[in-house]
Amino acid sequence: MVVAGQVERDLIGSDRGVLHEVNDQLDTIRPVTKWAQRILDPRDVPEAVHEAFYQLKSGRPRPVEIEIPPETLSDEAEIELLEPVSYQRPAASADSVQEGARILANAANPLIYAGGGVNLAGANEALLALAEHLQSPVIETAEGKGAISDRHYLSLGVPRRIDPYHDYMAEHDVILVVGNRIQTPQILRGQKVVQIDIDEAELGRNYENTYGIAGDAKATLQEMLTAVSAIKPPTPSRKQDIEGIRGKFFGPERELEPLHSLSNAIRAAMPDDGILVAGMTQVGYYSRTRFPVYEPKTYLTSSYFGNLGFAYPCALGAKVARPDKAVVAVSGDGGFMYNVQELATAVMYGINAVVVVFNDSAFGNVRRDQSDRFNGRIYGSELHNPDFVKLAESFGARGVRVGKENAAELQAALEEALDTEAPTLIEVPMGVQPYPY
Repeated sequence: MVVAGQVERDLIGSDRGVLHEVNDQLDTIRPVTKWAQRILDPRDVPEAVHEAFYQLKSGRPRPVEIEIPPETLSDEAEIELLEPVSYQRPAASADSVQEGARILANAANPLIYAGGGVNLAGANEALLALAEHLQSPVIETAEGKGAISDRHYLSLGVPRRIDPYHDYMAEHDVILVVGNRIQTPQILRGQKVVQIDIDEAELGRNYENTYGIAGDAKATLQEMLTAVSAIKPPTPSRKQDIEGIRGKFFGPERELEPLHSLSNAIRAAMPDDGILVAGMTQVGYYSRTRFPVYEPKTYLTSSYFGNLGFAYPCALGAKVARPDKAVVAVSGDGGFMYNVQELATAVMYGINAVVVVFNDSAFGNVRRDQSDRFNGRIYGSELHNPDFVKLAESFGARGVRVGKENAAELQAALEEALDTEAPTLIEVPMGVQPYPY
């Protein structure tokens, strides 16, 4: 496939009108971004940047791209800078809110299914207020963790990929889906869904029995609470019933060791508002369902992309953005080696995030599947690793190793690391782990 840069290099020096025509044709090979523009005249820069930030702040958040050939970068022109873009995220239409409120108010046993859009929109208080009015339990996607605090009795957290709770969900006659594309519609059992999403294209795309409401989650939920309250009074407390559901489906019998103890050790070492970046490793996978989250935007994942190696660079970005917060990345040994060089970045700029490297000398998920599902044919999944402590120290960072799968030592080491003004790597030697989902 010919990419944009190759085409441009071939055409540099020819008529720029031809380049504009090519620019239009290349729009068909830009599926990754929400919006993209190529600039061939420096006078177009202010408007392009202005539009890029509008696209970033409006609708469903997705990447945007501005592409400038080196020849254009060397050009000079008189330009006028534009004022920063201002954008108000709109609520849904009054009619759609009213109909959604009617469906919810008439539901006998509603459930709320919160996705990452709740956190992105800052809709947490509005969601909780509606959940309390309806006495509706709340489940979340991994991206939606923190939509409401896991200390609240209405929080059921994140069901596992394979979970008996999915069958129980048939007891809920209406499900309010907020900021969630329903990527796994198979967990639903034919119930009526009321779906709120800023991106109209997502409404009902993955689940047919859906009443879609296009609008900002926060503004729409606020208006929906008003509409629901006008139809029915607050539902009497269902705390005892919901705690019974939590105990039945999310109780200790679902815990897997040593993953549970290690996850709890990390939670115990971190403040409530500390930020955990859950990498693609066994403890990271387990944390999706069993790591309690108490505040919005304090649990970061690579979402459905499942990117090996994203955790540590993401943690550095989170720490730069929120230097006042404790930031911990959970990584496997294989995933960490994708971006090990970022230890140099952390040391150079004094970014005091902590990375916990769980070292099982393998791409653990792959090795387990090869062993359990493919008759033990292990190929390409076992690793020869460096000494991670010495490696960290060679970059100028702190390196600490705790005992194999030792949760108590991990908690103590993490507490010390969070109290130290230096980038820290904590290595936790691991054996083969159970299926974490």
